[in-house]
Order: sequence, then C-alpha cells, then structure tokens
Amino acid sequence: MNSLIRASFKLDYSTFSLDVDLELPGRGVTALFGPSGSGKTSLLRCIAGLEHAPDGFLQINGSIWQDPAQHIYVPTYQRPLGYVFQEASLFPHLDVRRNLEYGMKRVPVSERRVSLDHAIQLLGIGALLAQKPDTLSGGERQRVGIARALTVSPKILLMDEPLAALDLARKQEVLPYLERLQAELEIPILYVSHAPDEVARLANHIVVMDGGRALANGPLGKTLARLDLPIRLGEDTGVVIDARVGTRDEEWHLLRADFDGGSLWVRDMGTPIGAPVRVRILARDVSLALVRPEQTSILNQLAGRVVALADDTHPSLVLVRLQVGSTPLLARVTRLSASLLGLAPGKEVWVQVKSVALLG
Repeated sequence: MNSLIRASFKLDYSTFSLDVDLELPGRGVTALFGPSGSGKTSLLRCIAGLEHAPDGFLQINGSIWQDPAQHIYVPTYQRPLGYVFQEASLFPHLDVRRNLEYGMKRVPVSERRVSLDHAIQLLGIGALLAQKPDTLSGGERQRVGIARALTVSPKILLMDEPLAALDLARKQEVLPYLERLQAELEIPILYVSHAPDEVARLANHIVVMDGGRALANGPLGKTLARLDLPIRLGEDTGVVIDARVGTRDEEWHLLRADFDGGSLWVRDMGTPIGAPVRVRILARDVSLALVRPEQTSILNQLAGRVVALADDTHPSLVLVRLQVGSTPLLARVTRLSASLLGLAPGKEVWVQVKSVALLG
C-alpha cells in the first residue's frame, strides 16, 4: 500500500473558490497553514465529505474515497475518519467513558485498530472517565474529544484548529498529547492552524494556503525557509530543525543538539542522549559575520553560505536564506548591514544563533 494522500478538489462559492491538487505524506502531521479565509477548513470538509466537490478525487493510503471516473463516492458516515473541531462538542448527559464508547459503537470489532484503553492512555484521561463534560476544563474537554475521534479507529485524523478556543495554559497542557499521537500512531493527521508556534512544534509537512490555493507544499523545514512565499510571518519568521541530542554539559545545564551542518547548545530539559529533538530558530535571532567572532556571549556559531536575499516587511530589512550543511536557515538583517558585509548568493559567512527554542 502506498503511504500517500492524494486530494484534488474544486469548489466555487459566491465570494470564494477552492482549487487544490495535492499529494501529501500518508504518515505524520501535515499542517494546513494560512490566514483566516484561505481555504483550510473548506479543504478539510471536502476530505471529510461534509462539502461535496463533484469532480473531486480523494485517495487515503491506497483506499479511494472519491473518484468520479470510477463512479466512487464514499459518503461521510462510511469514511473511516476522525474529526476534531475547535470545540469538543461532547454529549453533556454522558460521562467521559460513555462519550468515548459512543464513538466506538459504529466500528465493527474486527476493524478496531485503536482500543479504548489505548486512546485513554494516549490522551491521559484515565482520571476523568466518570466525570460529566461540564465539570472538565477546556483542555480536558479537548483531550476527551481527541480520544473520542481515535476510538473510531480512523484511517486519517482531521483536526480543525483544535487549540484555538484554549488559553495559553490550556494549550500548553494539550500540546504534549498531540506530540504523543504523532510519535505513537501511524494514522496521518491533517492539522489546520494559523498559529506558527503550533505548526513548528507538531508538523512534519506543511501546505501553505491563501485564497483557496496551495501556495507551497513540502517538508516543514525547507518550506519555512523559502523566501518566495507571499505569506510572511513577521516576528515568527524562522525555521525548524530536526536534530538529535549528542551530549550534555551537566555543569552548565546544556544539551548539544546535532544536525547535518553543525550543532547547537540548548537548555537541558532532561532529554536522553541520542533522542531526537526539534529546535526552532527565528530569523530575528540570527546574526552574520564575515570572520568567526571571538570573545562573544553567543555560543552557537556555524559556518554557512548565503543562498538568496529577499525584501522583508519593512524597507530597512532583508531576509537572508543560508545553507549550513544541508540545513537551511534564515537571518533577518538590516539592508545597511547586508550592504556593508557584501552579502550575495555564494558568500561564505559565520552564522551566530542568539536564541534557540527546544520544542521537544
């Protein structure tokens, strides 16, 4: 079976049109990212069958759910999918356990790939099973809603801004559980968001959407480093690097995260040696020099090469795409600094990383 999602849909509304033709990984988390009104939810609803695009095509890891050429259209109630909305929408008269069991009833025993106990364990809701929804916090309700979506043993999990209704504390409560889903399940997840921090922490792959079109579709790190996308993230512009813990410095409470091109010292959060980690580097936290700086407080210094420059959101600034080994980075510098350093494609530079966020 090919581990691949193919989705092609066209929809025309009075004020909006959707026109996408995508091939996506059949595993991991794919973020559908873009501003409000860009078509993210419309695409998700087409995949769920809640919106019907008559000429659309949909294949999930070898199973065709829609293909007009073969007269195939699987209705929503027959599609093995889980859908998580902004609000959990639990049945208020049922306790948590019976909410979970309700979703499970529609799945024949022979087709159950996610057990009730596994869903409870993944979302850490064992202590909540006897409670009614109105006694739960927003984060707890959303975790129960995600667990209920898993109990239908979906072949794909659709998540439509599941953290948007939560405050920062509740969002931080739920995020580790979403990371656990990615690590422990083989179910592909399509995750709608307009929050760069959520995308950086969770996604392996990203589709950047605007005006009902997919402007970019690719691996997270490479796509975030592109300079040709009209959607700019302002202060959140930066890249995400997949690395591995190489060693720790117990005296100074630091970990060394190794990646193809170098290594970065980050705060020691107790991650084991050899474990994979994800780090986020914002363009505003990267500075450039022509010679290796000495006697500086910046520990992370990498040899790199300028690949391209592009205008930034203010005429005084430019974005610089860099290559460190096979890893792309972005730096935001003033146009004056770029001129004084003679920055141009091919220029060898020293890259100073002032701050690194360890995402886990």
